[in-house]
Parts: sequence; structure tokens; C-alpha cells
Amino acid sequence: MSSLRSIPKIRDSISYVYVERCRIEQDAKAIAVLQEQGRYVIPCASLTTLMLGPGSVITHAAIKNLADSSCSVQWVGEDGLRFYAKGSHPSSSVERLYHQAKLWADPVQHLAVVRRMYLFRFAEPLEEGLTLQQIRGLEGVRVRTTYSRLRKETGVEWKGRDYKLSKWEDSDPINRALSAANACLYSVCQAALHAVGYSTALGFIHTGKPLSFVYDVADLYKTETTIPAAFEAASESPMNVESRTRQLCREKFIEQQLMQRIVEDVDTILGLKNIKEEADPVGRLWDDKRGSVDGGQSYGEDMQEGGSG
Repeated sequence: MSSLRSIPKIRDSISYVYVERCRIEQDAKAIAVLQEQGRYVIPCASLTTLMLGPGSVITHAAIKNLADSSCSVQWVGEDGLRFYAKGSHPSSSVERLYHQAKLWADPVQHLAVVRRMYLFRFAEPLEEGLTLQQIRGLEGVRVRTTYSRLRKETGVEWKGRDYKLSKWEDSDPINRALSAANACLYSVCQAALHAVGYSTALGFIHTGKPLSFVYDVADLYKTETTIPAAFEAASESPMNVESRTRQLCREKFIEQQLMQRIVEDVDTILGLKNIKEEADPVGRLWDDKRGSVDGGQSYGEDMQEGGSG
């Protein structure tokens, strides 16, 4: 980040801010980004994800401010192209996690969620009776059609998705742009899911990775956000394509109201209604007969009062 222009404009909600080679300190209820070029103040309440690139130093007080505002902090590689670690404020409710786990563990309900996730991506309803394999085939056609349409609209040469992180500069501009765009989308989806208590590991379509559910959710939005942003950036100039891609992604995320939509869409797909956002301050205890009982009380006294003898 070389200037204030590199920081997204502060509007109703900022999906993410990427910073590097700076010091971050507390500033009342905000954080201050200190660089040689100046000092920039960012209100924590309007920020959902702070991405810390190389050379970033952050104080304990700044982290506390971000945590109190439920802002996710992520340590990433240069230009946000690698994800190393994260820190986030714990959700006050576990209801979404329990609901997700129940669906994930039940093969019938798991399959139903998978189908709804695929159906969400299509503008028109799919025919009844299609197998999961057939739906996956139609999804592949849909994505390839999107790539083909954008290739014609932008004039970007498209040879297919092909990249290796170990040989990043060997990839063509459009593949680097797509990777940069997807990294930003994954960050935003991860921040939204963490904020309300979903598990990022319990994926329905993707499996076996700590961010499997993030990949599931991100795929719902790629054709309307990251793929168009990547092709637009690659069509403008092959120079600094990653930086330009991030700027365009930010604009599309705001335009699509992505942060507001993610939780609502996921709740709908998982069939979750009437969620209680605030957790019981005391908590409950699992019970094999009643499901759960009140916590914060001594059940030993009941045994003594009703004991034999």
C-alpha cells in the first residue's frame, strides 16, 4: 500500500482492507495505519476483515479494538495472494454451528444441501430428477460459458484455468487475476461465516480442508463478482493486474452488497430460521433425556434433598 487511495473508501461497510509495511495502533474506537506517507484512521465498526501483508506490525490495543468490533484479522502474503493465519472474535451464538453440523452428518440432509447449493447458482430452475453428477456437469457448462462470454466481451486471451503458486510469474495475467480475486472472495466469505458462528471446515460440496465451507459459499458468487473483475483487470493492463483486480473486487462486493447477502443466503440454503443471535450468558448442559438443561446451578443439592436414607 503506497497511498491513501489504496485503502477502500469508508462507506456503509468495508469488505476488507489490505495493508503492508506499516504500523497499526489503536485510535479511540478505530485503528490508525502509520506509514512514511502519512497516518490513516479506519473505524473498526465499519470494517469486516483486515488483511495484514508483509512488514505489518500491530499493537495489542489495536487487536482488542478489532476484536470488540467482530473484525477478522488475517495474515497474508504480499498483495493478499497467500493466506497464513487468522484471528477472529468468537460468535456469541453456537446455534448456526449446531445446525450446520447436524445437516453435515446426516447423508440425506447433506445431499439436499449440496443440491440447493448448486441450484442457487442457476437463474432458471433445473429439471426434476437430475442426478448430482448431471448437475455438476451443468455447473461446469455454466462456468465455461461465463469464461467464454467474458473472453469475447473483454478481448482477453483465455487458454483455461492454469496456475501454480510456486511459479506465480509464469502464469498469464488472467490466471493471476483470477487467483487474486478468489483470495479476496475467500477472505470475505470466511469473515462473514466466522462472524455468525458457522464452521469453515464443515463443507458440503468441498471436503477435507479447513476452509471447505468457505469454498462452498464463495462458489455461489464467483460468476457475478470475481470472474468479471479478473477479466476486466486483465483487459486493462498486464501490469499490476493483482492490485487492480483487488480494487475491482472491492467495488463489486459493495455493488452486490455481498457482506449483507452471504449470511442470509447461507441461512436460507441450510434452512435455518428464527436464529437467536445472543447466546445464553450461563450456558446449558447436555441431557440424554431432555436434550439440554439449565446450567449455572448445583444439581448436587437436588440429589442430597431427594437421597435415600
